[in-house]
Amino acid sequence: MRTRLRTAAAAILAGLLLAAAVPPFGWWPLAFIGVALWDRLLAGASAKARFVRSWLMAAAWFAPTMLWMAGLTAIGYPIAIIVFSAMVGLAGMAVPGRSEQAWIRWLAVPGAFTLAEITRWTFPFGGVPLATTAMSQAAAPLGQIARVLCAIGVVFAVAVVGVALSAAWERRWLMAGGALALVVALWGIAMVAPRGHEVGVIRAAVVQGGGPQGTRAASTDARVVFQRHLDASAAIETPVDLVLWPENVVDVEGPIGANRENAALSALAEHLNTTLVAGITEGVDSKTFLNVAQVYLPDGSIGERYEKVRRVPFGEYVPMRSLIEWAAGPNSGLPSRDAHTGTEPAVLHTPAGALAVAISWEIFFTNRGRDGVLHGGEILLNPTNGSSYWLTEVQSQQVASSRLRAIENDRWVLQAAPTGFSAIVTPEGRVMARTSISEQAVLEQPVGKRAGETIATRIGPDPMVGASIALVALAWWLAMGRPMPRRPALRRSRSS
Repeated sequence: MRTRLRTAAAAILAGLLLAAAVPPFGWWPLAFIGVALWDRLLAGASAKARFVRSWLMAAAWFAPTMLWMAGLTAIGYPIAIIVFSAMVGLAGMAVPGRSEQAWIRWLAVPGAFTLAEITRWTFPFGGVPLATTAMSQAAAPLGQIARVLCAIGVVFAVAVVGVALSAAWERRWLMAGGALALVVALWGIAMVAPRGHEVGVIRAAVVQGGGPQGTRAASTDARVVFQRHLDASAAIETPVDLVLWPENVVDVEGPIGANRENAALSALAEHLNTTLVAGITEGVDSKTFLNVAQVYLPDGSIGERYEKVRRVPFGEYVPMRSLIEWAAGPNSGLPSRDAHTGTEPAVLHTPAGALAVAISWEIFFTNRGRDGVLHGGEILLNPTNGSSYWLTEVQSQQVASSRLRAIENDRWVLQAAPTGFSAIVTPEGRVMARTSISEQAVLEQPVGKRAGETIATRIGPDPMVGASIALVALAWWLAMGRPMPRRPALRRSRSS
């Protein structure tokens, strides 16, 4: 019993170490120790034990770092913890556990850990890529690996460092040194790999209207939120080429052109002689709404718009609505309308340049940032709305995601939120400016327009996924082809 309790405690500790590495905590070296401890828990364990230990680790990892979800969907929070922890549990089972062949296990651990992460980034309902290992490294040296292998490659690198620590614990110095050398090589390649190039510089302003955290559309006057952003925009210094407003701060029924907010936005763009990109929610009918980033041109006319493609499950639509509403009951707090799904490329063509767009939730997904850049985006915009979430977990993790998208695509990222965090991020992933929660502020500075593609933009995450599958398969092939060493038979003593 004591042994089981100690093992469970070790699994929980491993998960808490991974959680502590993720923003808003951000103690990034702890991620390596967490993976190393996970590897120690897998060594010599049965398939069932590997699943249970891995599940416990993941539950301790996700429960604190995804606590924000309880405010979005009380029923979804525990379900998400159970399901995502099961994915990590299956990853534990995918690692050969025979301790006599540690080097084979160490082949599989990075691949299995990476596959667990990419699975929950894509499944179910399109995935929930929050509290990720990649986020823990966005401000650390390994974050630069995203430039060649995307964010999922950063996860792989973290797992390899974890293996190196585990090998060092066993004093297998050759394995430990080889694993560290691989990570250093990946980092070195990322630092010299092809990047984009600057094709111009514009002056950009990011507007945050401010207001109390916990603001929800259902209980807030939309005109108040709109007016806060008009008031904040008065602090913009001209000349300015581009102004970004957050997601959802213009909330109307029907097309924006048929509402009075349209005249105010048009007048603002004309007064500033700038390109204004505003986040607008348009009610279509009792069941549907649109979530768009709308361009206003310097002469006050309306330009292009981008409609959000990747929607937030249980926030912007309810999967299996009839079943979920029945299970949740009449006071579930679920959204009454579903967002329409956009289908167009994530780019806006404006006088300020070609602007890639990832609205809110989309910034967490590698392929959404890639889509806009592959279609010619020179700057990546992230109009978002985290005002309804309690704590600052989502907001902190979103800044980390913006940093990863900047590194992956070698683009400046402008992030605008109604109540924070808003930020300006360089192509190297460095945060040049960031607002505080609830303050009314404008972030304004020159930013570069960039052309060209990184390796990550060109190849996407699929090669890293394929390599991870190959490593796990190779480990099992080697494990199954190497019989367990036989123990010498005990000799019976002769009776005297």
